Amino acid sequence: MDATQPSSSVKTRFLIISDTHGMQFSSENRPQQRADVAIHCGDLTEETKLEEYRDSIELLKEIEAPLKLVIAGNHDWTMDTPIFKKKVAEVRPPLDPTLVKVTYGDYGEARQILKQARNAGIILLDEGKHTFTLRNGALITVYASPWTPQMGEWGFQYSSDEGHNFEIVKSVDIAITHGPPKGIMDYTIDRQRAGSSELFAAIARARPRLHCFGHIHEGWGAKMVTWRDQPTETPSHFTDIDNDRSTVIENLSGFTPSRFDTPEIKLEKEKKLNYYRQERCYFTSHCSGDIIPLGAGNQTLFVNASIEGSEEQPMQLPWLVDLELSPAN
Repeated sequence: MDATQPSSSVKTRFLIISDTHGMQFSSENRPQQRADVAIHCGDLTEETKLEEYRDSIELLKEIEAPLKLVIAGNHDWTMDTPIFKKKVAEVRPPLDPTLVKVTYGDYGEARQILKQARNAGIILLDEGKHTFTLRNGALITVYASPWTPQMGEWGFQYSSDEGHNFEIVKSVDIAITHGPPKGIMDYTIDRQRAGSSELFAAIARARPRLHCFGHIHEGWGAKMVTWRDQPTETPSHFTDIDNDRSTVIENLSGFTPSRFDTPEIKLEKEKKLNYYRQERCYFTSHCSGDIIPLGAGNQTLFVNASIEGSEEQPMQLPWLVDLELSPAN
């Protein structure tokens, strides 16, 4: 993508995935589209083994993008050194240290493996703000965080008593987190909201152009949220979203047959799923002149890019997103 837009904006394409859990693309589902930036929102692994990290690097190398931004997820707990040490210390009978080293690596080894992939354009982001000048001439400011509310004994999780401070400033264009904000594509299979209220509040105040995440596989989808004029004192999805001016771009119900569907609707869903499987991505564009252009500062595009799916649909679609960014100069 070349910077053919007016000098005030640069059209930029993102390919977004999450929760690959050690899987590999096949020749039938490998994304073929080129992107300016690829994003992996965490859970590179299923069992946090060194072999899975290496497989994840190979998966990322297959994506055609000069910059590939990666964060950890809760399954990637060997990158959370205190949790790694705690898990090893608590195992009874004690584990053979040699076996631990061969399978999971030394403390910090998984992180080092990812950092050594930088020459392939793969950059592991620690929590915080990061700025990049892209090859297409755009400047992008990213906030990254692997932290999610506690659900079992996993990495990068915080208890409800502790909470977490997501320090997202208003200059951030893209927020990359492992988990969703509370109230946005965060329903679990048993219809419980698993998102973070602290994260929602931080996003509502900063209002980035894009917030992408995964973690809740069944929440796959995208939504263009229009914000109310001013954030409330304690922002929540009940008070701060203008639902009448917000739009669901897509979710799994758009592909999944329901017992309430007519035969015509079932056929339409099947055709749509087959079409996007052939495309190998779900594409959406929110630039000037598009049907739903993004209003920077007033709207945020939320994307749940969880790839691991269900038994019926083992691999969910990556997201291909076009947005406009400010030029670097």
